Amino acid sequence: MSAPTTSEDRPRKRRPYAPRVPIEQRREQLLDTALAVIVSEGYDRISIDAIAKRAGVARSVVYGAYDHLDALLTALLDRQQARAFGQLLATIPDDPAERGAPATFAAETVRRMSAMLRQDPDTWRLILAPPGNMPTVVRERVEADRNRFRRRVEAWLAHLPADRNGPALDAAILAHALVACAEHFGRLALTDPGTFEPERLIEQVRVLLGALWPGTR
Repeated sequence: MSAPTTSEDRPRKRRPYAPRVPIEQRREQLLDTALAVIVSEGYDRISIDAIAKRAGVARSVVYGAYDHLDALLTALLDRQQARAFGQLLATIPDDPAERGAPATFAAETVRRMSAMLRQDPDTWRLILAPPGNMPTVVRERVEADRNRFRRRVEAWLAHLPADRNGPALDAAILAHALVACAEHFGRLALTDPGTFEPERLIEQVRVLLGALWPGTR
């Protein structure tokens, strides 16, 4: 009969080994991992352990890149906010002269937004369909960016032709309505894709804006 094994005899479970990589590359990897954890499990489940496990590294690797969880999450928030707002502003040029006829421009904006959602769905899920309880700091930043984008839409509307038939349009109210609609259909595209194809939405935008500004469809 063989002698019983002791804890010292048993092979120890190896800790995840993380090859050495440049620190900036490691930080980006961990931010991508944190984003994946939040999207799949919600804000409530994010932790250093969860990030290390998903990334296949030891906790010490995470702490070597970020001093604590708050620092990592702040870096993630900064990155995703800059990325999302940059994508969003790209749908509406700064120069009103570049925007052309209202219906045509609005339709092209919807096309760009649809592409934006397809190319970077995880970033937009955090904004339009946040998993779990969205932290206050995230909610405040999202609302600040929403207001900034709404003002951009309002400025566009304010530059549209004023010689249309019918009563004058209120740019501020119409901006609120258009942004709310964009968020609604963006959320649908993420949570229930296929409900409305982009071309179907684009055609209806042309119809609606063409009705407000006849001859621009």
